[in-house]
Amino acid sequence: MTPTRYAFIKANWHASIVDQALAGFLQIIAEDQTDVFDVPGAFELPLLARDLARTGRYEAVIAAALIVDGGIYRHDFVASAVVNGLMQAGLEANVPVLSVALTPHHFQETEHHIAIYREHFVVKGREAAEAALKISETRRALVG
Repeated sequence: MTPTRYAFIKANWHASIVDQALAGFLQIIAEDQTDVFDVPGAFELPLLARDLARTGRYEAVIAAALIVDGGIYRHDFVASAVVNGLMQAGLEANVPVLSVALTPHHFQETEHHIAIYREHFVVKGREAAEAALKISETRRALVG
C-alpha cells in the first residue's frame, strides 16, 4: 500500500512567518509524506492547489500565506480571491484544499508582531494537519 501523501504550498511573501505553518504541519504529518511547493505570493496559491489536487497523488492540499494590509486596501480582495479560489480548486478536483491563508487586521513588521505571527502560524499548521487527517478519514468512511 502506498503511503498517503499531502501537498503543502507556501507563499514566499513573509516567508519567515509563513514557513512556520509548514513546521507546525510537520509536527503532525511526517515530512516523508509531504511534498512542499513554493509560490511567489498568496494570489498564486489557488492555481497550483488546483493543479496539484487534480494529479490524484494527494490526500489533501494545504495552502499557506500571510496577506497583510499594505495601506492600499488591496489585502481585502486578495484574501477573498485566495480563499474563494482555494475552495473552488478543491471542489473542482474533488480533493480537500485547506487554507492557512491568514489576513491579520493589525500586522506591523515589528519584532513583536513577527514573533506573534510566527508562533500563530505553527499552531495553524498543526490545525491544518489535523483537519487534513480528519477530512480524509471521514471521506474514506463514506466510501466504505
